[in-house]
Formats: sequence, C-alpha cells, structure tokens
Amino acid sequence: ASAFFVVVYLHMFRGLIYGSYRKPRELVWIFGCAIFLCLMAEAFMGYLLPWGQMSYWGAQVIVNLFAAIPFIGPDLALLIRGDFVVGDATLNRFFSFHVIAVPLVLLGLVVAHLLALHDVGSNNPDGVEIKGPQAPKDANGKPLDGVPFHPYYTVHDIFALSMFLMAFTAVVFFAPEFGGYFLEYNNFIPADPLVTPLHIAPVWYFTPFYSMLRAITSEMMYALILCVVGAAAFGVFKAKLPSFVKIGIVGAAVVACALMLAIDAKFWGVVVMGGAVIILFFLPWLDFSPVKSIRYRPDWHKYLYGIFVINFLILGYLGVQPPSPLGERVSQVGTLFYFGFFLLMPWWSRIGATKPVPDRVTFVAH
Repeated sequence: ASAFFVVVYLHMFRGLIYGSYRKPRELVWIFGCAIFLCLMAEAFMGYLLPWGQMSYWGAQVIVNLFAAIPFIGPDLALLIRGDFVVGDATLNRFFSFHVIAVPLVLLGLVVAHLLALHDVGSNNPDGVEIKGPQAPKDANGKPLDGVPFHPYYTVHDIFALSMFLMAFTAVVFFAPEFGGYFLEYNNFIPADPLVTPLHIAPVWYFTPFYSMLRAITSEMMYALILCVVGAAAFGVFKAKLPSFVKIGIVGAAVVACALMLAIDAKFWGVVVMGGAVIILFFLPWLDFSPVKSIRYRPDWHKYLYGIFVINFLILGYLGVQPPSPLGERVSQVGTLFYFGFFLLMPWWSRIGATKPVPDRVTFVAH
C-alpha cells in the first residue's frame, strides 16, 4: 500500500506541475481524483484487517469522527461499525468492502480514466496539444509529435518499473517496517480494546490530512471566521459583481460564521479533512494561468509549488508525531497555506509574465 501511494502521489504531482488537469483533460483529472478517493477508502478498510493495536484504535478514531456530524452522526457511526464498538461486525463488513465492493468501483473508475485519456491523449511536459485540430499532422493525418505506444512507451515504462521494483524489493527485504512508517510497530501487537496506545496515528499517506484534522481547534475557528469575513469583504467591496450576488455573498458569510460558532470544532475538522481531498476535483476551474506547464510559467510559480510540496510533507510529518503546542501551530499555518494555495489560485495563477509556448513539443537528446 505504501509503495502504491508513493506512485499515486508522484503521478498527481506530475499532473499538477504540467497542467494535466487543464482543458481538454478535465474529465481525466476528475476520474483520477475519484480513484484517489476510492484508494483512500480501500486502504482504510484494509488497515483494520490485520487486527493489530493501531488497526483497531485507528479505525475506532476515524469511525468516531463521523459521530461529530450534527443530528445523524451517532447513528451513522453505529451504522458504519455495525456495533457500539469496533468488533467482528466491523471486521466482516470492512473485509467485504475491501475485497469486493471497493475494488469493483476502482476497476470501473480506472477503465473510465483510461477511456477519457484515450479520447484526448496524454499530456506532455510542454503542455502542447498534439492531437487537436490545430496540431501539426503528417500526410496520413497522424500527429507529427506523437509516437506509437509500442515500443516507445512500453520500453520507457518497463525501465521505470524496473527502477521502482529495485527500490520496492530493497524495502521489502531489508527494511519492511521502514522505521515504523510503512508497518507500525504497535500493529504487531494483537488488538486489545482495554489497552489504548499512547499515540494513535494513521499510516503515513493519510497523515497530511490527519494533521489538518487536528489543526482545527476552538481557537482555529476564529481564524477561519476571519478568513470567511475577509473573503466576503473582498467580494463585496473589490469584486465587480452584480448587487444580488454581493447580497448573496454577505448572507452566505453570515450563515457560515454562525454555523462555525454554533457547531463543535471537531465537526469542522472533519469538514476540513474531507475538503482537502474534494478541493482537488475543482482544480481545472481554479487555475487561470494562460499556459499549462510549469516550464513556461513565471519562475516564482516554481518556488510556490515547491513551498506547497514542503508544506504538504511537513503536515505529513506532524501527523505522525504526538500532539504538541508547536506542532499544532505549524499544522494550523500549513492548513491555511494548503487551502490558500487552491482558493487563491484564480488570482495568483495569472500574475507574472509567462514564457512563449512552442508550437510543437521540444526535444533535447541526452
């Protein structure tokens, strides 16, 4: 699972920096994000199956988060567990979902992802379209910059796969626990409902989102309210919008602030954790840059993307550490930066002078 998520995160990062989510590949990106969401569900349900201490208590913590949802939360958590505590009923239904239901959904999404990709073609590091009506073609109507899948892509992918398998087998044979990050030491202890581990943390590929969940405290709610008020003020006083839209913005901001004050911070932590994944679905409509690829964007965009990656890694590190006042503050700043990166993208993405984009894919022989 850890190796799989390494590949998934690298795949998503490549799409992020080369603009693979931009038109005409919005559907490819949406299916990819849906696959990522299903993979998280698949990993979570499979995490309970070893029935170790971290499996048991991790499932207990995550399922209890659903109880924070107003009105329906306690009944929803009971429905997911199948009992008042994580037990045989939970194990049986998670096994069924992990082995049958979610893999079938994943299979359908992968097929849809590939069909959508086949229709529009793969992206490239230049962000240049090679299959469109304006793309250069030969006498037979085939793209001049396109290459057959075999042998070019197959040999390329076989080489990449061999390099990945070398790293994978090195971890499997020499460091399967990877310092407790891939296989937690507490999970070698059989589950005991009467003994709670000193520190409960999810597997590393969930920790950035878990860190955002822990960052939402009662104090943090006031910072979020200030963000909502600031965004509403900008929309009312600075944006050129119709009057009825501005009235709607003010009304929505008032309702949002009232809900933030009335509902417990635990619920909003769940909302933030879920929103950190859901916001990826809207990326094609948040990026207003005139060019797709990071190659031709302003240089400061590269630094911003680099800070985003570092911030995500820091959130992941803090997610596996025990709670601390300093870690809480850093997580809160990191959470604000994560959402600010996406929510402010319609503005910052079009700032700065872009470099000229070539008409055809560039190639420099090694």
